[in-house]
Amino acid sequence: MGQKAFYITTPIYYVNDVPHIGHAYTTIAADVMARYKRMRGYDVMFATGTDEHGQKIQQAAQAKGLTPQELVDQVVVNFKKLWERLGITHTDFIRTTEERHIRVVRYIFEKLLKQGDIYKGTYEGWYCVPCETYFTESQLGEDKLCPDCKRPLQRMTEESYFFRMSKYEKPLLDYYEKNPDAILPKTRYNEIVSFIKGGLKDQSISRTTISWGVPLPGDEKHVIYVWFDALINYLTVCGYPDNEEMVRKFWPTVNHIMAKDIIRFHCIVWPAMLLALGLEPPARVFPHGWWTVEGEKMSKSKGNVVDPFEMVDLYGVDPFRYFLLREVPFGLDGDFSERALVGRINSDLANDLGNLLNRTMQMINKFAEGQIPKPATLEDVDLEVKGLAEETVETYTSHMDVYAFDEALKALWTLVRRGNKYIDETMPWKLGREKETERLGTVLYTLEEVLRLVGLLVAPFMPDTGRRIWSQLGIDEDPYKCNIDDFRWGERESGSKVGQKEVLFPRIDMEEWEKEKAKREMAKNLAPDPGEHEEQITIDDFRKVELRVAKIISVEPVPKADKLYKLDLDLGYERRTIVSGIREFYTEEELLGKKIIVICNLKPAKLRGVESNGMLLAAETPDGKEIALLTVDGDIRLGARVH
Repeated sequence: MGQKAFYITTPIYYVNDVPHIGHAYTTIAADVMARYKRMRGYDVMFATGTDEHGQKIQQAAQAKGLTPQELVDQVVVNFKKLWERLGITHTDFIRTTEERHIRVVRYIFEKLLKQGDIYKGTYEGWYCVPCETYFTESQLGEDKLCPDCKRPLQRMTEESYFFRMSKYEKPLLDYYEKNPDAILPKTRYNEIVSFIKGGLKDQSISRTTISWGVPLPGDEKHVIYVWFDALINYLTVCGYPDNEEMVRKFWPTVNHIMAKDIIRFHCIVWPAMLLALGLEPPARVFPHGWWTVEGEKMSKSKGNVVDPFEMVDLYGVDPFRYFLLREVPFGLDGDFSERALVGRINSDLANDLGNLLNRTMQMINKFAEGQIPKPATLEDVDLEVKGLAEETVETYTSHMDVYAFDEALKALWTLVRRGNKYIDETMPWKLGREKETERLGTVLYTLEEVLRLVGLLVAPFMPDTGRRIWSQLGIDEDPYKCNIDDFRWGERESGSKVGQKEVLFPRIDMEEWEKEKAKREMAKNLAPDPGEHEEQITIDDFRKVELRVAKIISVEPVPKADKLYKLDLDLGYERRTIVSGIREFYTEEELLGKKIIVICNLKPAKLRGVESNGMLLAAETPDGKEIALLTVDGDIRLGARVH
């Protein structure tokens, strides 16, 4: 019987921007699973790559004065560099601009066209350029905004080729009813099945309004729709259609990992395409949640986009990998906090794991001459720790098999913390002082075996950490090269020399960290959040505020009011008076003739006996000691509406 096979993929990432924490999260998760499966004896194929066609790429390239190919060639380098930094063990990196992929896309198109699953027609509907997605009327609200990114949609009418997705509605439902674990977590499965039951429509799969894509064979004024093209990458990597042996071996095991926003493409469009090709849908699709940053959505304008390169430089690869998969259950949304990352390093990695290794190594060197001692009779507490270790393997593997990464790590850390408690209970330092050699040997051997297992099970998540643990224990092998199922308690030979003791994870001084973080934020031109935020408003609320351009035509101090000016304004269509508390910041001469922005529909109010009809706009420093009027740049007519 041949070696078990396993095929795992990330989505191919769109190369219109630099990689961020979301890209890193998906890819690290896939890498941990790929490493784990290899450590269970599987022959693993692990694919990632880049999606390089489509309108966004074409537009971004034009804006930079580049050809689309020049742009994607530049951006793809960032992804490859990041995967190298993160220790990603992919076996294939595919780009949709590669000839091998283009050839498979054209082959599949011709095959489906020939068998009647693709036909030519006219598409009319709503299209989102940023998402490269069409939407039906039933998917939209009255505002006609994209359901995913909330940007305005364009009404499109164009000749198009269509994939007969409606034909595969029932076969797809049948497949999911027979394979309820094909989509995890269960909430996503229910969402997809419900959507399919609502009825599937044929899918437009070509465009004539852009040129950057795979030209259709025989009708090259059309290019293949970016999603149809991109999904096929998973078959290209698997050797379809030429390498039948590879397809037979790996395709039935394929697991797709991606963020939840592209689940419908992977769980409806893609499986329907596969059924049309006579292939099984994916064995499993596991969409994960999104990351916010300290409670806020990531945004360039907010300056809170997490740079994986920076996090790795600051804290190391292994702690970053550990944090992402320990902090949040895979499948749910998560909130990234640098403080939480530092907390995990200090608590889980330094206090728990590092402390267990350090204490054990110290005592083996001090009391056993740097050699693994021989165990004697096991007492109840030793048997309890041994039993927990063996149980941990079973618990860990059962969680890993369903992508419950955080639960697998929790199970492993239960053993780590039990190891530290075991030291406190058995007091090996006291046994050493009192020359209770046999009992001491049993305790130290038990601790070494706990750490040997921890080094093995932590290796998929933190490969370097697993190697360092085993190296300190004097084990020359790389745990990642070993099979988890082969672990047997008590196999370590007594008398074996341990290696050099070193600190696994230095503690981070929080006071110093606060100072350094403040310096980094200053360097990024990030000001502290003033914290004076109002509740969110809708666009309709904003439209109620009437902002117009006005010119100050006279200025008078308000009697008996040190801070108030009476300002007469020309709005072009009328004159009006407002009272403003800016007297200590501006002279009368400085204000005369300025074009400012005024709120015109504010209810009139009397200030020191003067009726004020409106309010000017100004920005002030946090301490209120400086104020600057919002003025108008350029020759804008008086009374012009500000939108």
